[in-house]
Amino acid sequence: MWYFYILQSLTRPDYFYKGSTGNLEKRLTEHNLGETISNRPYKPFRIVYYEAYVSESAARLRESAVKKSGSISVPLLRRIKESLNVLE
Repeated sequence: MWYFYILQSLTRPDYFYKGSTGNLEKRLTEHNLGETISNRPYKPFRIVYYEAYVSESAARLRESAVKKSGSISVPLLRRIKESLNVLE
């Protein structure tokens, strides 16, 4: 399985990182160890959303679409934030 995922910074809760991977747990560990330079200042992270795909290309297409399109990312992040507020 491949995954499109969204992480939330625990130090800056308004910061969300979007990515894709074939191993979600390993990728979260890499982010939290600071192995991703672009978001190192925002660690640690937690997974707040993911979608599973059968192929790498499908997961990467979803990642690209979410990152490029505000009409996709804005409502998605709004739903995630609303669900986090309900849970916390």
